Amino acid sequence: MNDKERFTFLVEGPLARGINVAVVEYTLAPEARMEQIVDEIRRSVAWLGEHLGDYGADPVRIYLSGHSAGGHLTAMMMGLGVVKGGLAISGLYDLEPIRLNYLNVKLGLDAAQAHRNSPMFHFPPMSAPLVVAYGTAELPELRRQSVDYAKAWADRGLPGYLLPVGGADHFTILESLADPNGALTKALVDMVAGNP
Repeated sequence: MNDKERFTFLVEGPLARGINVAVVEYTLAPEARMEQIVDEIRRSVAWLGEHLGDYGADPVRIYLSGHSAGGHLTAMMMGLGVVKGGLAISGLYDLEPIRLNYLNVKLGLDAAQAHRNSPMFHFPPMSAPLVVAYGTAELPELRRQSVDYAKAWADRGLPGYLLPVGGADHFTILESLADPNGALTKALVDMVAGNP
């Protein structure tokens, strides 16, 4: 329900730390089904890999981040070779609970689609580092999914870690990315510097 323009404040933290930012948008449900949304993001990442050099940025240093549904999409992209790291914020990694609640009126997921598009059931064999972040004042289901996904990620020997952001809820957590000295900006800067 949100346009990318509403989230341009998030670029302030990374830009202040010398990180170029591309804010990507996708077709929303119900106009698009989950497979189309995931594919649009996959194609966007591929496009960035092919064209970042045209804008003076390094096309072999792509780091992804997303919040909420974007956290889910970040996790879904971690198997792409062009991705050098990810920061998934307050994401959903198992879509089955969404399928079973009112949000599914717009998404229209059946059990097979929910499973196919749940990162919790499709870990890449190899991946760049992934930071799974959530606010400690987040909704219980989102806290649980973040903790469970980060543990399952680590249990498979994939690089990354869980980052709880103290006192943040589903919306205030974004302040720590907009802030050049915020916890999420610091995690991103460390990742880009090769110190995950």
